[in-house]
Amino acid sequence: MKLDILAFGAHPDDVELGCGATIAKEIAKGKKVGIIDLTRGELGTRGTAETRDQEASAAAKILGVSVRENLGFADGFFINDQQHQLEVIKMIRKYQPEMILCNAIDDRHIDHGKGSSLVSDASFLSGLLKIETKCDGEIQKQWRPKQVYHYIQWKPIEPDFVVEVSDYMATKMEAVLAYKTQFYDPNSNEPETPISSQNFTDSVNYRAQDLGRLIGKAYAEGFTVERYVAVDSLFDLI
Repeated sequence: MKLDILAFGAHPDDVELGCGATIAKEIAKGKKVGIIDLTRGELGTRGTAETRDQEASAAAKILGVSVRENLGFADGFFINDQQHQLEVIKMIRKYQPEMILCNAIDDRHIDHGKGSSLVSDASFLSGLLKIETKCDGEIQKQWRPKQVYHYIQWKPIEPDFVVEVSDYMATKMEAVLAYKTQFYDPNSNEPETPISSQNFTDSVNYRAQDLGRLIGKAYAEGFTVERYVAVDSLFDLI
């Protein structure tokens, strides 16, 4: 299956939090989108790897993505080395996306920056003819996505561009809150974490509101780039 966009997250819920509304918007416009989670989030304080699997599946249905896979890397301990790069390359070659979305280049959680560099490096290496990978016993063709963009997470990184997502914030928040064990629940008996507060849940909304305010819209999501963003016409800008 060829995809238009392949979104990577170090943990299940990273993609929803970082670019869920953008994904929902592109799917509504007819684009095929997939999600690859690098880990199962097994070190998370709340919930388990099994509950996170169930939540990720529910969130994928809400967003309407075509496929979601988990590479099963070690939460907290995966590294950007040949072994891990090859596994990511297999996914890129399998789905041949035009565009990659991945973790913030620098963030509070160490896996986010690692995941960002891992996917970025693998996106380049995936285009090299002499790197051989196989899927279902068959040698894969090389493939390099045209763009790699990084969504913004915990740290308030200044975006290089934003996507107007006013009509899709409700879908994003529904997908985020599908992770019932992770976010605010006044009836939960699990330990509190930095992302389990009402303040954090509210921040997902008000960050998008603030980015939207800056472009004269209700909501927006921000991204950083690895190379210049080009437009065909000045009138492509809103």
